[in-house]
Amino acid sequence: MQKVIVIGCPGAGKSTFARRLRDTTALPLHYLDMLWHRPDRTTVSADEFDRQLAGIVRGDRWIVDGNYLRTLEMRLRACDTVFLLDIPLEDCLLGAASRIGKKREDMPWVETAFDGEFRQWILDFCEDQLPRIYELLEEYRKGREIIVFKSREQADAYLATAFL
Repeated sequence: MQKVIVIGCPGAGKSTFARRLRDTTALPLHYLDMLWHRPDRTTVSADEFDRQLAGIVRGDRWIVDGNYLRTLEMRLRACDTVFLLDIPLEDCLLGAASRIGKKREDMPWVETAFDGEFRQWILDFCEDQLPRIYELLEEYRKGREIIVFKSREQADAYLATAFL
């Protein structure tokens, strides 16, 4: 496990899992939200984002946290391990709401409200993105370890036992 992606619905606990994995493995951690978003709440261009991401995945060791379905194939081609947090919708909504007002290392600003558009993105994730994610995981299964967690408890248990 040297090149890892962590994907799943917003609020599923991807960044928390990725940080704990980083702390266990000492792999460098990169957050896609930090590549895409600027502190002033604007975004970089898609070309700039792609260039930065391509530079990361050319490296020998890394964890990349985030979905960004448009670039998932680039990451799947380069990785050796995938963690998908396929967590129930209610848990994702609670997870996203719980971080409002908290400073996080995976975002360049503090969210001050649970934005309606972002909430809708979470509500639509299972229908709009998850089927394509599973299709891509099947397509890129060969040569990769793919681990799917259906609960945060499963993710916690993995981290507690996988590196003993």
